[in-house]
Amino acid sequence: MTESLLAIYDALPYLFRGSLVTIALVCGAMALGLTVGIFIAVGQIYGNSVVRGIIALYVWFFRGVPLLVLLFLFYFGLFTFLNINLSAFTVAVIVLGLISSAYQSQIFRGAILSLPEGQMKAARALGMSDVRSIMVIVLPQALRLSIPGWSNEYSIVLKDSAVAYALGVMEMMARAHFVASRTYEHLPLYFAAGVIFLVLTYLGTKGLRILEEKVKIPGYTR
Repeated sequence: MTESLLAIYDALPYLFRGSLVTIALVCGAMALGLTVGIFIAVGQIYGNSVVRGIIALYVWFFRGVPLLVLLFLFYFGLFTFLNINLSAFTVAVIVLGLISSAYQSQIFRGAILSLPEGQMKAARALGMSDVRSIMVIVLPQALRLSIPGWSNEYSIVLKDSAVAYALGVMEMMARAHFVASRTYEHLPLYFAAGVIFLVLTYLGTKGLRILEEKVKIPGYTR
């Protein structure tokens, strides 16, 4: 028992530095997923049949192929074939972000469809173009309504980030495995990593709930 506690105590600074890499992975992936997901959601709703078909294929692909397969496909396959030299961390952010964009797009799509259709008609009646109507009227409301869905997506991306160690990214799980393989204290070190993941999940979802309250329009719900 004492040896296990000492192993955790000695490894904590190393694990905390790994948690910073994990946070950077999650923030980068969520930001990329948000940016791409918004365009996908808008294209699914307001695009023509060709655009909707391409987007449906994109969403189907990134929601259907396992994360580990996509990491290897991009890092060892696509980028190597195109002779693009990217770090393992960057590839992990891109892959996690593209997967997240497929899921976030459906969150945004549901939020947009929940808005009254009369708002777009009223905007057109005032002389607004469709692009301006979407940017000024639809998206600000949809983004507010999407925050609860982001909480779930944040938790998923945070847990998926642990798979990045397969590419050699020295995030928290990779560091826990590195120390455990040398001290043979696997249980306490993996338990410590799990506790840190739980804390990060709680802090992230709590922050999103606070954000939801801050931007909520009084008296207005989905």
